[in-house]
Amino acid sequence: MAQFVREFKEEDYQDVLHVWNETDMGGEHRGDNLDVIEDTINFGGKLFILEDDDHGIIGTSWITNDQRRLYLHHFGILPEFQGKGYSHFLMEKSMEFAMDEGLQIKLEAGKSNHKAKNLYKKYGFKYLGDYDVLIVRNPEDINLNDL
Repeated sequence: MAQFVREFKEEDYQDVLHVWNETDMGGEHRGDNLDVIEDTINFGGKLFILEDDDHGIIGTSWITNDQRRLYLHHFGILPEFQGKGYSHFLMEKSMEFAMDEGLQIKLEAGKSNHKAKNLYKKYGFKYLGDYDVLIVRNPEDINLNDL
């Protein structure tokens, strides 16, 4: 069973959504659609795919680029393949991309996701500080009249 990392192709989209849904990382319900993926790639980002010869796409690492820093999104492996070291293939490719771009790379990790945080620390990620992450997912929820 051989694994390899490659760049996203449009025909990967449904399999990528499967990984994201199975790992609760995202999906169309969170605005992660094909147009957004392609826009981020065209703006200097990457979506790396971890593929297994026998099982197809088993993991992803989506990196966006705001020209100041890279942001690592949707880094994950299908549950049945977790804990087998496959994440290192994706992380090495992701970090090579960051080094090639010469930009900072940032990510968010769930407070209780100790396995992922341990992996990230091995690759040089450090705790940024005492920040809370806030988001407006649906711009339609913004109402400036209530201010």
